This record gives sequence, C-alpha cells and structure tokens, in this order.
Amino acid sequence: MQSNRLYFIDAVRAFAILMMLQGHFINTLLAPIYRDETNIIYNIWSYFRGITAPIFFTISGLVFAYLLLLAHAKGDDKSRIKKGLFRGFFLIAIGYSLRINVLSWIFGNFNSYFLVIDVLQCIGISLIVLVCLHIILKKHSYLFSIVLFSLGFVSFITEPLYRNLTLDGVPLFIANYITNTNGSVFTILPWFGYAAFGAFLSTIFFRHLHRERFRLFTVIFFFIIGYSLIHYSSYLLIELSMVTNIELLKLSADYNYLFTRFGDVLILFGGFYSLERFLKKSIITKIGQKTLSIYVIHFIVLYGSYTGYGLAYYFKKSLHPTQAILGALLFILIVCFISFHYAKTNTFVYNLIRKTIDKFKNQ
Repeated sequence: MQSNRLYFIDAVRAFAILMMLQGHFINTLLAPIYRDETNIIYNIWSYFRGITAPIFFTISGLVFAYLLLLAHAKGDDKSRIKKGLFRGFFLIAIGYSLRINVLSWIFGNFNSYFLVIDVLQCIGISLIVLVCLHIILKKHSYLFSIVLFSLGFVSFITEPLYRNLTLDGVPLFIANYITNTNGSVFTILPWFGYAAFGAFLSTIFFRHLHRERFRLFTVIFFFIIGYSLIHYSSYLLIELSMVTNIELLKLSADYNYLFTRFGDVLILFGGFYSLERFLKKSIITKIGQKTLSIYVIHFIVLYGSYTGYGLAYYFKKSLHPTQAILGALLFILIVCFISFHYAKTNTFVYNLIRKTIDKFKNQ
C-alpha cells in the first residue's frame, strides 16, 4: 500500500530553514559596503533569500490542509481540528514572545516592539483560517478547492490596494497584521495567499496521490506552471487587464513578485518531489521536522530574544563577506545541533501547554 506521507515536504522545509538561517545571518551581520547590487553573486544570494518566506507559507498551508483532509476521510477530524487551532494560537504566542526583551521589562522599559508581526503570527492566523474553512466546506470537497484557489488569487491580485496602506486610527495590535508601516516584517495579506495556494495543492495530492504516474505528472506540472509564472505571469496579467479593463490587474503586473515567487516555489517542489525516494529517512528530512525549534533557537542566538544580547548586538553589519559566509555555516551547524540534541523547543513547550490546558479542562 502506498504511504500517504509526503516525504518531499520535509526536504523542502529543511531547504527553506537552512536558507533562512544563512539569509538572516548574512543580512544582519554583513557590512553595508559589501551589499553591491551590481555583484552577480550578491544578487543570486538575494534572490534565493527571497524564496524562503513563500516556501514556508505554502508548505504550511499544504501540510495542515492535507492532514485535515486525511483525518476527515477517516471519519474523525475533530482531534486534528483541535490540534490545528491550538497550533495556530501557539505559533502566534511564540511569535510575540520572541520580540519580548525580558531584561528591559524587568527594569520598567516597555515599548511596542513586541507587537511587531513576523512570520510565525501570520502562519498561525493562516492555519486558523484554513481550519475554519475546512469546518465550513469539508462536505463540499471541490468547492473547498475553488475557494482556496480564489482566495490565493485574490490575495495576490489585490496587493496594490494595500501595499502602502496606513491605519493610523486602528489599534496597533490589529493594524500590525494589515500594514507594515509600524515595522511588521510580514502582514496577513498578501502572505495568506501562499498558504491558500498550498492548501489548494493539498486537495490535488489528496485526491490523486494513489493514481499511477501521479508523481511524474505532478513534477511536470510543477515545472511547467512554475516556469510560466516566473516568465509569463506579468504578461498574462497585462493581457487580462486589456481584455477586462480592470486596472488592478495591470497594477499587479507592474510589481509582480507574488506570482513569480510562487513559480519559484513550484519549481522547488518539483525538484524535491522528483527526488523523494532518495530523501526518505535522510538527515535533511529530519531537519525539516525541526523547523520550529530551529527558528526559535536562531532568533534567540542571532537577535537576542528575551535578553537583547545576540550576535546582532555585537556584530551587526560589521562582517567581511568571508567572515559572513564562514560564520553562517558555523551558525547553521550550531543551531541545528542545539535543536537536535538539547532544546527540542517546540515539542517540550507544546506538550507542556497542552497538558496544562487539558488539566484545567478536566477540573
């Protein structure tokens, strides 16, 4: 019997988390004088660094929607729904906590920095939305697919409408999810679009994974659609704008990073999915299963979460390229080593919170 597990997902996760580690390290510590946009090596590094966030959001949507579909097919998705909602709120809480400087708070120095929204909060919100959509549409499988695809498409197309949005009269806690004018690294839009497209892909895997030659056709599909999005999506948007007289389509085409990045994601999926048989039980898949632990540890070591004293405090924008590259490699090894052998952050904290909640429920 063919396994329902998608091993290539863990490999893609591993690739993304390793790219994130080196990307954050070099971007934070490399001296400004070496950030030469005319240098082809720097441009290649910068381009691939930009792929990591789209990968994380797409993978998150794919994994969680796929698990929900599998659970529903078995006739019992209640526990998976609870886990999904808990996971979403857990990621939001972790995201906020990583911005807290405990030492400053102890001495009475408070600021709004911890309200800045980052990738974990946006993924958490995305998972909660996907779970809610599953609850509403789980009896209408094809409608679920259509809604997911439509949400992803609309999230991308409408990006010009909220690109420079400011919400001065809205409470900071809410505004930071919508606008980046207050320092948020990510906002729920357009990034939820990647999670929606990922969830849409999960419906394809769920329906057709058992079919003969599904892998071959899916890999070809990923490469063809990915290549088309990278090279022709702007052209298609402009043509569609001319046909429909919808100016928003042209505005989207003029700054079309969302569809092109999704094309990058699909090509990466195709590459890893074609090699899935070689990736099972490999070290790279194990790294992919530790992404939250690695993310939390890297944030503490690099940015100084909770204490304010991280590598950025001592070496921010001061390293030579050779130092930055070697340092990034060492940083990756140290963070992965800590994640595998000591901290196990997500499992420990996750289980502790779940036990605490269950204890209060049973009282």
